[in-house]
Amino acid sequence: MQYKGIIFDLDGTLLDTLEDLADAANATLRYFGFPVHPVDSYRYFVGEGLKTLTRRIIPDSSADDAALNEYMRKFGEIYSRTWNAHTVPYAGIREMIAALSAAGLQLAVLSNKPHEFAKICVKEFFPENPFAFVFGQREGVAKKPDPASALELAEKMGLLVNEILYIGDTAIDMQTGNSAGMKTIGVEWGFRERAELEENKAWRIVSTPVEVVSYAI
Repeated sequence: MQYKGIIFDLDGTLLDTLEDLADAANATLRYFGFPVHPVDSYRYFVGEGLKTLTRRIIPDSSADDAALNEYMRKFGEIYSRTWNAHTVPYAGIREMIAALSAAGLQLAVLSNKPHEFAKICVKEFFPENPFAFVFGQREGVAKKPDPASALELAEKMGLLVNEILYIGDTAIDMQTGNSAGMKTIGVEWGFRERAELEENKAWRIVSTPVEVVSYAI
């Protein structure tokens, strides 16, 4: 089957954002006098939204919403200044996007990153604007793995779910795409291991972006 659309995760799928996320989170922890974490640990901390990330990295598991909001506000302040210090598209991503666009596929991004940061990242690293829609985590909308936003994107794209591939690097992404009724492709170059993608029923697993093109077209 030739697909008509693709929904991509952002962090760990299109962009290597790990170091900038870790640096901003650790700077936030230092500001509040908390211990920091190794950069590699953030592979498992990120992916489920800023509030979940904050709960995972702070030592006070009993922190109330007011404290969490203050930690998140500080993270946002720091990340807004440093988000592109080290972030880059993964090797082969630009070529993959160009090939998919040339083939006429509609492309979209769905991320648990705060919505404004998701839009800024896409605008910076994909100035040719290949994505019809970019959704980050939005107020009042359930985050992944809830399929609501994926289904909303399908509706906006004017496509059936079986005409869309969902591509990401974590269990959350595989769960999101599968729950929405879309075929899922897990990428090995991201934040998590192949076993996680297999355990969460990825339809296919790829090690290079060019393989995405071969499945999509």
